[in-house]
Amino acid sequence: MAEQQNGCSPSDCAGCAHADSCSSKPQDFRKPANALSNIRKVIAVVSGKGGVGKSMVTASLARMMREQGFSVGIMDADITGPSIPKMYGVHEKAMGTEDADAILPCEAKDGTKMMSINLLLENESDPVIWRGPVIAGVVTQFWTDVIWGDLDYLFVDMPPGTGDVPLTVFQSLPVDGVIIVSSPQDLVQMIVKKAYNMARQMDIPVLGIVENYSYLVCPDCGKKIPVFGESHIDEVAEELGIPVLGKMPVDMKLAEAVENEKFAEVSNEYLAGAVNKI
Repeated sequence: MAEQQNGCSPSDCAGCAHADSCSSKPQDFRKPANALSNIRKVIAVVSGKGGVGKSMVTASLARMMREQGFSVGIMDADITGPSIPKMYGVHEKAMGTEDADAILPCEAKDGTKMMSINLLLENESDPVIWRGPVIAGVVTQFWTDVIWGDLDYLFVDMPPGTGDVPLTVFQSLPVDGVIIVSSPQDLVQMIVKKAYNMARQMDIPVLGIVENYSYLVCPDCGKKIPVFGESHIDEVAEELGIPVLGKMPVDMKLAEAVENEKFAEVSNEYLAGAVNKI
């Protein structure tokens, strides 16, 4: 193993009385959760670019774990493009505690707890015109100031890309694993690798890849039509050494559930293979 910057090796540090204060020890930026929160696993759902259905995958995974009997929450960290509450038909405002020191998440019909900037805005269609550091600070507060209670899983719906907010989440939250969402286009190979490499550099396990818009099933003959081009996700996954957790077609049932704000009533069978990975 390479020596650390001060010349110490890991074995030296193990027996050193000054190990906790040593300047070579990586700084821990993780924030403690609210004292009334007990969250067993934090799973971040990421994408290298927008428009690939990341929120759909986040909500689908949350629904599947609810159907398995787990207690689940969703942190909508996509501050400038929040969509989770509307998918579940949640429009009430999140409330603060009596002493105003904490925020209570809203709850969907299936019991999924959620926090989103749309649950705090006076009008949910108001734009969030904030700079990166402010947005990142709000996401951190969703972890430190929200009373999530007792959760088996907290899914974090991340904004696309590798900017301020993903970096803040990876540094501030005890993320147990990352799921990457992609689509079939050739460009995705490069985009997936960017998301993968960011997670690896932050020392966070990548649990696998989900491909959305993989195909369209012809309603007449049942043939699978690759509307957005032939999939390359298997090759990319093999190269990176991670599993493909599911391939989602263009499915009107899921789309209608989103449009009708009834995602708490559907099940995404295409991600059944993801259950054992998270």
